[in-house]
Amino acid sequence: MLLYSIRRILASILVLLASSALVFVLTAQTVDPLSQYRTRQPVPSAAFFAQKRAELGLDKPILARYWDWLTGVLHGDFGNNINGVPVRGDLFERLGVTARMVAAAMLLAIVLAVIVGVVTAVRKNKASDYVATIISYVLIALPVFWFAVLLKVFVAIKFNQLVGKTLLYTASEESPGISTYGTTAEIFKDRFQHLVLPTIALAAITYAAWSRFQRASMLDVMSSEYMRFARAKGLPYRKVLLKHGLRNALIPTTTVVALGIGGVFGGAIITETVFNWNGMGRYLTQSGLGQNDINVVTGWLIVSSFFIVLFNLIADLLYAVLDPRIRLS
Repeated sequence: MLLYSIRRILASILVLLASSALVFVLTAQTVDPLSQYRTRQPVPSAAFFAQKRAELGLDKPILARYWDWLTGVLHGDFGNNINGVPVRGDLFERLGVTARMVAAAMLLAIVLAVIVGVVTAVRKNKASDYVATIISYVLIALPVFWFAVLLKVFVAIKFNQLVGKTLLYTASEESPGISTYGTTAEIFKDRFQHLVLPTIALAAITYAAWSRFQRASMLDVMSSEYMRFARAKGLPYRKVLLKHGLRNALIPTTTVVALGIGGVFGGAIITETVFNWNGMGRYLTQSGLGQNDINVVTGWLIVSSFFIVLFNLIADLLYAVLDPRIRLS
């Protein structure tokens, strides 16, 4: 297990390095930090652009720029934005906001996907299977932004009117200024109330597809010879199902969840926009792409790449835990 883990960690580091090079080169070729000056009237002189290119390091060869950027990132320096402010502070502050929603949504989605997938597989072609299947297909077909709007209008507002006070918030990640005057318990309660709707929106769209994979995997395992053999030995049905069936059925779902982390980040950007969260999504669209800020865009992309590689590494390690044949092969 130790050698297997070391191999997977080294492979993940190589993948992250390759993705960092790809992210930097593609961003450098598509994002122009000087575009704001090109639309001015009158257009600044060529000498002005040459001076700006030298200030931003754009006159260096692309490999030299990548090396400077990479060594800075390895030391925690993501460069400055176009206003001269270090990117690191804003980037990690926004990451903390988005991480709350993504972590809660993924945890909820995984739990729902496993439970619904197993129940619908065990109760195949029963009423509960049909109901869960219809709900899953409806959620898969719904765009996340539309589902989020429906939650705001038909759940949060109606619920708040029913109880006579605001318990479910529909905008922002926390109440303005509460982090300066509230106690720890008040801040936690406030952030939780702001977190409920975005988490439900992101988790519901995500779990629907994962539950279908879990159901198909569970049905495949339940028809296996070793499952029938275990039952023939007299083992209780619940024990055979949970100990032998679920463990093997989780392997394909683990792959789908690991590969789906990129989609969850994409869904988080849209969800943050609908609920007016000041997270990674707004940071990319407004501060990065909106202002053609190359350091903001590359910082955002490399942080996203890190988490995608990290979740795939966790999935690889889980394979070895769920199926010992993988680490021995």
